[in-house]
Amino acid sequence: MTAKVEAVAASLDDPAIRAHLGGGTRTGHLGYLATDGRPLVAPIWFVLDGNRIAFNTAGSTAKARAIARDARVTLSVDDPHPPYGFVQIQGRAVTGDDLAEVRRVATLCGARYMGADRADEYGARNGVPGELVVWIEPVRVIANLDVSG
Repeated sequence: MTAKVEAVAASLDDPAIRAHLGGGTRTGHLGYLATDGRPLVAPIWFVLDGNRIAFNTAGSTAKARAIARDARVTLSVDDPHPPYGFVQIQGRAVTGDDLAEVRRVATLCGARYMGADRADEYGARNGVPGELVVWIEPVRVIANLDVSG
């Protein structure tokens, strides 16, 4: 395994990066800006959706309001086990409120984090009016998948 993978192009095509992001139930840490410019971070459940990251949030959350003001975001996903590692995605957030898409992503996140047997339950709970789907379109991907090496 390469100790450091750095991709400046807007792509998540690297198999090692996809494995890191798509494997297990790692929580993402979403960075965004408050109205006064302070950086904020919130944990999120997410899934890979093609060459984008997808997650849900209520339209009334601080995340959603911040993204509406400024679509620039950063997502960091770490591996807390040896050899330790992280992937950071700097990008642009695009939101949608189409209920079919909101529910689809909510169901995928439910399956990933709560198990396939509860996916529909989470899709129904989070795929309702007032919820948004958010896609992060990568601008830059930085990764070190072997920090201890």
